[in-house]
Amino acid sequence: MAGEAPRRRVIKGLDADQRRELRRQALLDSALELFARQGYAATTIEQLCQHAYVATKSFYEVFDSREACYRQLLIQITDSAFAAAFAAREESDGTEDGVARSLLESLARSFGTDLRVSRVTFGEGAAISLAVETVRRENRRAIAAYVEETWAGFDVPGTRAGLATGLVGGLLDLIADWSHGQSFDRTPDEESAQVVVLTALLTGFYDTLRAGMGSASA
Repeated sequence: MAGEAPRRRVIKGLDADQRRELRRQALLDSALELFARQGYAATTIEQLCQHAYVATKSFYEVFDSREACYRQLLIQITDSAFAAAFAAREESDGTEDGVARSLLESLARSFGTDLRVSRVTFGEGAAISLAVETVRRENRRAIAAYVEETWAGFDVPGTRAGLATGLVGGLLDLIADWSHGQSFDRTPDEESAQVVVLTALLTGFYDTLRAGMGSASA
C-alpha cells in the first residue's frame, strides 16, 4: 500500500542488521584465533573469511580492511577488560588495598585466562600503523586516568603527574613478557595456575611502586 514502509527481509528469524552483526562477530572471533596463533602479518582476509565461514564480499560490508578488523578487535578486548575491572571494583571490600588487588586480579584474568587475548593485544599491534598505535595509546591513557581517579579517591600520598602512566606501562609490559613464555596448549588447571602467577607478578610490581610513593611522600 502507498505510504507503507518497506518490510525488512527476514532470513532464519534475523533481519539484515542482525545478520551483519553475526558476520562481524564471527570475523572478530576468527581474527582473535588467527592473529594470535599465526600472527597479523601472516593472516590474510581470505583466511579470516574461510575461518569465519563468511564470503569475502561480506567482509568488506563490515570492515574496509584487515587493519580495521584488528582495531575493532582491540577495542572489543579493551571494553571487555574495563567492564570486568568495574565489576571487580564493585565487589571489592572498598579499601585502597582491596580495590587495588581486585583490579590487578581482574587485569590478570582478562589477559591471562585466554592466551590469545594477550598475544593479540600486546604481541601483534606494534608498528602496524599510526591508527593502530593511536588506539593502543588511547587505551593506555584511559587505564592511567582510571588509576589516577582511584588514587584520588583514597588520597594516596606521593601521587604525581605521569606516575599512573608509568605504572600502566610497566603492568602491560609484564603481561606481554609473560604471554610470550606461554603455550597455547594449556589445560584448564594450568591456565588457572598461570593466572595466579601473573596476578602475583602484577601485584609485586604495584606494591613496590606504591611503597616507593609512600617513602617519597614521607
